[in-house]
Amino acid sequence: MQGGSSGIVYGGLKYQARCIADVRADAGSTTFLAGTLSLKEENEVHLIRLSPAESELVCDGLFYHPNEIWDLKSCPFDHRVFSTVYTSGEGYGAAVWKIPEQHGQSNSPQLEQLFKLTEHTGKIRCVLWWPLGKHDKLISIDDRNIFLWSIDTSNKSAKVISQGSADMLPNLRGGAWDPHNHNSVAAISDSSLHLWDLRSMEKSVAIEHAHIRDVDYNPKKQNLIATAEDEFGIRLWDLRMLKHPLKDLPGHSHWTWTVRHNPEYDELLLSAGTDSTVNLWLAQVSSNDSGPDSPGSPKRQEEPLLNSYTDYEDSIYGIAWSSHDPSLFASLSYDGRVVLESVKPYLQRK
Repeated sequence: MQGGSSGIVYGGLKYQARCIADVRADAGSTTFLAGTLSLKEENEVHLIRLSPAESELVCDGLFYHPNEIWDLKSCPFDHRVFSTVYTSGEGYGAAVWKIPEQHGQSNSPQLEQLFKLTEHTGKIRCVLWWPLGKHDKLISIDDRNIFLWSIDTSNKSAKVISQGSADMLPNLRGGAWDPHNHNSVAAISDSSLHLWDLRSMEKSVAIEHAHIRDVDYNPKKQNLIATAEDEFGIRLWDLRMLKHPLKDLPGHSHWTWTVRHNPEYDELLLSAGTDSTVNLWLAQVSSNDSGPDSPGSPKRQEEPLLNSYTDYEDSIYGIAWSSHDPSLFASLSYDGRVVLESVKPYLQRK
């Protein structure tokens, strides 16, 4: 099914942007953080909230950020805390920030920097927060290493606990933290995906010979992940048997850049890419599935592409489900356009 956007548009971002994140710790409303990527202008972080009447997206705060933002994550246990990965004249950096008390003012230019993640010598790719609730650990990934940090946002401190080296892996690109096992992280390189044990900092099972741009765990079912790959679009995998994918979900005409499981409805996925399209999928898989689809398999079915949101003029690098209302998601195109969409019409098909 093809369709343009019927969603709510936020036009407050003045510059190009790649990063949007759901503010999971804000239990009272649908809220997102978006960060800009301007080479020449002072960059901004926008706190965007859905109005009580659910009719518009409003700016609840605009904060200046000193550098181009390449990764942005919201803290899962404090709605005022978030992390960024950024570039500066000295290379890449990463820091954790706190939004100041606003006292009724919509604009507050000064973010409080709680701490920097200073041990990196390579190109920092991303910061990962433990997905569920409060946790005193943080992960950062650069192109050669994975760092595990002990953090204390109250005391504004971060200390490296352990470090894992990618050895001969080509160019780490990012990863995801397993919500079912806080000792496991899936990290992607230019040509593979490896699972890392944070206790030993050793890597194990792998998906080889795949140019993966993103990975996301199913939050409701153990051992299930989704990957966004250049050649195959979206693939779903069982981590216990990675020889073949459980499902292939082609559907983008250019690079598939990101994939996200819905936080509540485990069979709903979003994918987005450089074809200026967001795809909504109903991917019915089970952790008991024993192998890939085949023409003679009784479980083979036509994969339903529920909708393609095509009303964009630029590449889409950021998508985020709302944890407050899992029937809503926000997408961010490179030209700075944020669109909030509802998937309620498709939930009855589950």
